[in-house]
Amino acid sequence: MIHVNGVDYFYTMQGSGPPLLLLHGFTGDHATWTEFADRMQDRFTIISLDLLGHGKTSAPADSSRYETKQAANDLATILETLKIEKVHLLGYSMGGRLALSFALLFPEKVKSLVLESASPGLSIPEEREARIHQDEQLAQMLEAKGIEEFVDYWQEIPLFSTQKNLPKANQEKIRRQRLRQNPVGLAGSLRGMGTGQQPSWWSHLNDLLMPVQLICGDKDPKFCRIARDMVKVIPNAKMTEVPNVGHAIHVEDLKSFDTIVREFLINLERSSEYVDSMDKQKRV
Repeated sequence: MIHVNGVDYFYTMQGSGPPLLLLHGFTGDHATWTEFADRMQDRFTIISLDLLGHGKTSAPADSSRYETKQAANDLATILETLKIEKVHLLGYSMGGRLALSFALLFPEKVKSLVLESASPGLSIPEEREARIHQDEQLAQMLEAKGIEEFVDYWQEIPLFSTQKNLPKANQEKIRRQRLRQNPVGLAGSLRGMGTGQQPSWWSHLNDLLMPVQLICGDKDPKFCRIARDMVKVIPNAKMTEVPNVGHAIHVEDLKSFDTIVREFLINLERSSEYVDSMDKQKRV
């Protein structure tokens, strides 16, 4: 655990090499990344967090504590506590929105950014208000009905329809992970860090100067459309659309996801090593 700004964050760290920080999605936790982390630990030091309100991390009752900029400040403090100056940063869905926010607020701490099925937020005020209302209804469902009924509803939303193609054992594993969550934490996350509440970063995307890899599944047309719009304005970005999968590529096609991320990061590390060696030669 790391105590940060009045709350406790649970994290795991494994492997060796340049640090790679992983941020999970809504209703997930650090275990979302277990298989991916096992694959990547040969080349990177993998840091997996339980985000606020999720897993073993604190779940404050005050929804304002979950606000995106506060969460980004927490990440900065966590890295400082761990004495890590700069990370490769990977975020999925809600974690992708936080990763993007962190990269814009603390660009000096981000070596590269990988966004899986992520959004810069909503730029139209009416859409933001509608989403805030929708997330409030979900939060009230959690409080009134409890975690099991909420998970029953959540796993059936169209966004996750392609996960019905996973083996039953995998589907059950995802369900058990969701059922372990704290309803107070999930409700706070919806109210304080939902898509409607987070800042809209669309007009700031051209400030992202680090290398950026966008990943979406072709069965998730909404987020592929968002990624195509993002890649047009981020200066050093590329986009990969993975066939035959939906929103959670790292769950539905881990092999392809691993290949995309590994190649992106290793190529960056090789290029930075080359630049460093050339700089050393010049100084000699």
